[in-house]
Amino acid sequence: MGKLFAYKEHHFDFIGKRKICYAIALLVILAGLVMLVVSGLNVGIDFTGGSIFKVTYNEPVELSEVRSVASEFVAQTPSVNESDNNQFVIRTEELDEEQGAALLEALAQIGSMDETSTSVDRIGPTIGSELLRNARWALLIAGVLMLLYITIRFKFNYAITAIVALMHDVLVMVSLFAIFRIEVNSEFIAAILTIIGYSINNTIVIFDRIRENDKGNSKDFAGLVNTSINQTLGRTINTELAVLFLLFALIIFGGATTKAFVLALIFGMFAGFFSSVFLVGNILVFVTNIFGKGKNGSRRVVNTGKVSVAKGK
Repeated sequence: MGKLFAYKEHHFDFIGKRKICYAIALLVILAGLVMLVVSGLNVGIDFTGGSIFKVTYNEPVELSEVRSVASEFVAQTPSVNESDNNQFVIRTEELDEEQGAALLEALAQIGSMDETSTSVDRIGPTIGSELLRNARWALLIAGVLMLLYITIRFKFNYAITAIVALMHDVLVMVSLFAIFRIEVNSEFIAAILTIIGYSINNTIVIFDRIRENDKGNSKDFAGLVNTSINQTLGRTINTELAVLFLLFALIIFGGATTKAFVLALIFGMFAGFFSSVFLVGNILVFVTNIFGKGKNGSRRVVNTGKVSVAKGK
């Protein structure tokens, strides 16, 4: 097992097992798409609108008590955040005046409340739609900039490969949230953008190694790509595990308010690792077959069988 995590060249045949890799990716995404059609996403109040209660106590109050009381008045899990000076911000689904008054009365039973600092605001679905629209623009702009950057630094076929791999990561995250019915809120959008940045970094590392190994005259490009992935595998696994250890610690010891965000990051980390190691090389070989490898697009790769795996030095 120690050899797997060492910074040395491995000899796994990722390209030769491309059908299995594609099947696993499609299985998760298709399952998520089925759930999206059947029941849709569990969309939070950030997108559907809701009520915001700002409550300040004159004495220290446990966050768990406030969350427990607020949960009794709503169907969806409320978002409860504690700020300085014993102030709590509670975000719930939209409540009418009578329901809001009942919630405030119940919260007042926990401790002495400063009524002068208490406020109730309502967010309409329009703000949620604007947030979703801005998130789409952020993803689109990020995708275009990465497409241009990778095309300039590498080649167009590399850029297309990276974008397809990132689309896989996003679709897997959305699929898993749909399958497990985890609430989707603004933190989920932040997690997607974070994973895109992390995943593209892993992909760039593999692209760099492919470029280093490729002297422009290799007749077995698929084998070269496979070798390059094996050479960076130890680094990829070690980096992935280091981040996952931190995220699992946050899941165990972190607060409930960050759990959805951390879960999205964990799902994205696994999706990013899978795409970088098992999909990027296969997609690159496939795209190169279509567009060619050289600047003039004249070179093509023929890969119909099991690739040869170069031995370490």
